[in-house]
Amino acid sequence: MKKVFIAILILVSSIIIVGIFLYKNFSGVKPVITPAPADIAKEIEDHNDVPPGVNDTDFPLSLPDGFRIEVFAKNLPGARVMQFVPQVIAGNGLLLLSQTSAGVVSSLEIENGLVARNQSILKGLRKPHGLITWQSEAGEFWLYVAEEDKISRAPLYSAGEIELQKIVELPSGSGHFTRTLGFGPDSRLYVSIGSSCNVCNEKDGRRAKIFTLNPDGTDFKSFAHGLRNTVFFTWHPVTKQMWGTDMGRDLLGDDLPPDEINIIGPDPSSRSGQAPLVPDYGWPVCYGKNIHDTNFDKNTYIRNPCLEPFEIPSHIDLPAHSAPLGLAFVPEDSGWPKEYIGNLLVAFHGSWNRTTPTGYKISRIQLDENQAMVGEPTDFIAGWLTSDNKALGRPVDLKFGPDHALYVSDDKAGVIYRVNYNP
Repeated sequence: MKKVFIAILILVSSIIIVGIFLYKNFSGVKPVITPAPADIAKEIEDHNDVPPGVNDTDFPLSLPDGFRIEVFAKNLPGARVMQFVPQVIAGNGLLLLSQTSAGVVSSLEIENGLVARNQSILKGLRKPHGLITWQSEAGEFWLYVAEEDKISRAPLYSAGEIELQKIVELPSGSGHFTRTLGFGPDSRLYVSIGSSCNVCNEKDGRRAKIFTLNPDGTDFKSFAHGLRNTVFFTWHPVTKQMWGTDMGRDLLGDDLPPDEINIIGPDPSSRSGQAPLVPDYGWPVCYGKNIHDTNFDKNTYIRNPCLEPFEIPSHIDLPAHSAPLGLAFVPEDSGWPKEYIGNLLVAFHGSWNRTTPTGYKISRIQLDENQAMVGEPTDFIAGWLTSDNKALGRPVDLKFGPDHALYVSDDKAGVIYRVNYNP
């Protein structure tokens, strides 16, 4: 009888422990897994008579005075990365879109500012994410596509089928599967590869890194490591340095660790006359401002394992579990108010590993002349998260288009928004 009592006590204790763990780490998952409570595209279209920057009780999204948001395109499930095609090829305009969950790349032909035609130009892909176009010195235009397991490219013409040719094989399998592409100021291609786990010592040396390579796929080499999941990156318009968002690990509670914005890449001045060291941004041992993750790393060190210049701290700490994705600097030719020029906009996809959900918005970060954050991030567009913790949408990528408007993809609502300043 005593053994039975002990067994029941152990079982009950285990259930309580598991219940507490699930509540602490999964009680905020509702906005992610539940269907949107309304069609946000219809909500916005039904309120297109709302004055710019003015909100009413039914209009779902709020913006600063003078800004207006509209649905540019809809019926795009899993909308992720946007890429505008140069008008020398596209004529009136063309926007390419990766739809990761659907396995397709779509082409949106633009005429007079509206989507005239929408078709899937690449199908059956393996979780396509990164898209980028590039013009060679010979004047050829190429389209690059990053799937989970490879980077491919194809000549890009105004007509004809696109036949992708693999140039680089990438690691695939468990964990983060998005692969994002970008061409840097040095005309080299960059690709980010997330970790295979929440927190671990990677067995594959290609995970949790950013790599750089020639446009033809040769000279594939490490650019930065210790980046758990830098899904999006861009280049500062003045300093030409790479800036990237990075998601911190889960299961450390509501407020740890911070998500991050990092200035990424080797410092050419760090080793005079020698090749610069590949910088380490700390994961899985360090997070944020070089804080040691003792929950994971139990080793004893002679020196602090999270110490400059060996590990690079975050440039900006963001609220934990916000899931920062797309980022864009407001350009001078945007037509936006002067106080917005040079600001950084960041899309917060939204939390799941948090008791009270956070994110589901686009934040504005003001920067000083040294590119340091001034004050705290403020809401630029909010309202995707409802008062009862359901998500109308989840913002992903941010791109300023040829018309100087801001375009925002949303993989939950399956739409692309267009934001203009029109006081």
